[in-house]
Amino acid sequence: MAEVQNGSGAEEKASTVAFTAVKPWLVVDAPKASDAVQFYKTAFGAEELSRLMNPKRKADHEIPLVLSAELRIGSAIIVVSDLIDDSSATVKSAVTGGVICLETEDIEAALAQAVDAGATTEGEISEGEDACCRGRVGKVKDPYGNIWLICSPSKKCADVEA
Repeated sequence: MAEVQNGSGAEEKASTVAFTAVKPWLVVDAPKASDAVQFYKTAFGAEELSRLMNPKRKADHEIPLVLSAELRIGSAIIVVSDLIDDSSATVKSAVTGGVICLETEDIEAALAQAVDAGATTEGEISEGEDACCRGRVGKVKDPYGNIWLICSPSKKCADVEA
């Protein structure tokens, strides 16, 4: 590993690992992941890429729980799963929810679409220095406790900062 200086002048080891993607993982209260996937399709135009169900629940004839469902929103991939506390779960957590930022040119239409699908608005669209990336941002909370920031595209944020 190469050594680099951090902001305080101290040396740190720089990672040589190249990551190809970051996939936010949203954990929702069971058995709501299937409903959450449908909500994300309706509210944000998500495309479902894959889904892995919990085989134990299927065998027991209970409500099937989602171990992982991969969704594409724009060029990003997110994963959604039910909160499961057994050995088959990839993610075990006592915490549900998360925050995801989506970029779009039409913030108002995106917020309206999400609200029509069942999200609730969280405040007004904000602009300027206090907003995300110093651009425009609106916020909704989905029925599963996740916050979605609907922001101006990054290039516009960069223009604002210049």
